[in-house]
Amino acid sequence: MTLNYSNIIIAIDGSPGAKAAFKKAVEVAKSSEGATLHLASIIDTRSYAAVEAYDRTIAERAQKHAEDLLNEYAEEAKKAGATNVEIHVEYGNPKTMITRNLTNKLNADLIVAGATGLNRVERFLIGSVSENIVRSAQCDVLIVRTHEEETEEA
Repeated sequence: MTLNYSNIIIAIDGSPGAKAAFKKAVEVAKSSEGATLHLASIIDTRSYAAVEAYDRTIAERAQKHAEDLLNEYAEEAKKAGATNVEIHVEYGNPKTMITRNLTNKLNADLIVAGATGLNRVERFLIGSVSENIVRSAQCDVLIVRTHEEETEEA
C-alpha cells in the first residue's frame, strides 16, 4: 500500500525528537510526488508573556531564531531531495495552532511530529504537543520516536 500526501506539516521546535521527525517527513515528501513539505515553528506566546513586560525584544528574537532554524531545515530538506519546501512561523499555543489553524490553512493531509520535545515534568503538568496532535488532528498523523526517548522512558 502506497500513501501519497500533498501537504505535509512538520512541527519543528529544535528538539532531537523534531529532528528525527523532520528526517522521516523528508522521506515521506520525497516518496509523495509533488508533495509540499511545510516546516512549522510555533512560538508559544504563553511562555514569554511575563518576560516581555521587561524585555520588548523577546518576540523579535524568538521570530529570528525560529526563522533561522526553519531556513536551516529547509536547506537540508532541499539537499536531501525534497522539491517543494515552505516555512511557517506562527504565534500561539502549539497544541491548537498545528491541528486547527495550520492544518486548515495549508489543507494538510499529514502532520509529522517528534514524540516529545518536553521533559517528564512538563509532560505531566501540561501534556505533550504530540499527544494533542494525535487526539485532535483531522488528518493522518505520524509521531516519530528517537532512541534517546526510548532509553529515557525505560
